Amino acid sequence: MINDFAEASKACLAFLHDRLGFQLWMVTRTEGDDWIVLSALDEGYGIKPGQVFRWSDSFCSRMVQGQGPHIAPRSSDVAAYAAAPIGRRVEIGAYVGLPLTRADGTLFGTLCAIDPSPQPRELEHEQALLKLMADLLSGMLNAELAAADAKRRAERAELDATRDELTGLYNRRGWSLLLNREEERCKRYGHPACVVSVDLDELKFTNDTQGHSAGDALLLRAGEALASLSRSSDVVARLGGDEFAMLLVECDFFDAQQMVQRLQEKLALCDVRASLGMAMRKPGYDLHETFAMADAEMYKAKRGRKLLN
Repeated sequence: MINDFAEASKACLAFLHDRLGFQLWMVTRTEGDDWIVLSALDEGYGIKPGQVFRWSDSFCSRMVQGQGPHIAPRSSDVAAYAAAPIGRRVEIGAYVGLPLTRADGTLFGTLCAIDPSPQPRELEHEQALLKLMADLLSGMLNAELAAADAKRRAERAELDATRDELTGLYNRRGWSLLLNREEERCKRYGHPACVVSVDLDELKFTNDTQGHSAGDALLLRAGEALASLSRSSDVVARLGGDEFAMLLVECDFFDAQQMVQRLQEKLALCDVRASLGMAMRKPGYDLHETFAMADAEMYKAKRGRKLLN
């Protein structure tokens, strides 16, 4: 019995390999210029799940732009495929590729295959079957993503007890639990994510010169500024003292940079001086490691601010 998208992907690859051959079948995820292997059935190319390649180098990037067909029994006959950089690094004689789409019609990734040898022209007759497989995988994926989103919302409600009393944000325990759960989704679906580390620059000074009530007001302004820019899927936490953190779910590098800029502007409007550090989760780094990298960037920024003052 097939229970989820990962199992369906493996079953689909095994079926297509048995029916059509090809040394390598893959289910992939695209994110920016990253082309992430989610599932693979490989008999010669040495490809494993979790590997990342350049999307712009691939046959698939050209296929989704309509520059080449879904089925190319002799890929060297297709100008766009013959010119693709990946073809100069590995031997590709034949190619199959179909898009996997989200519910809103945007591209999630691909179902694809390559073989070092050209294949019979009769392969083109299998396009209806291949499209059916891609549509079934897309349907299962979207049902699972919707369920994952509902589960994410339920997790937030379940963890309402792990809130910081002053700001109402998640505390360190809630942050750690939600980071673990989001990491599971990142590994399964190849989701991008960003972690932002925030440290207030003047909490101790405010407490010492104006009293703890003024310090609490500073913490509240900071928490409200961070929360006001977050989406329902994001996580905002006060980790203790003057430390805050944000997890930006399914956020690419461009959007993360824009978010950090908006955060800096919002904090300034709220009269909050803070140092920020940002890091992107990448395959090979989990969210806890990403948080450590964001923290290191934050301390680097804080040292730079002290040198300027």
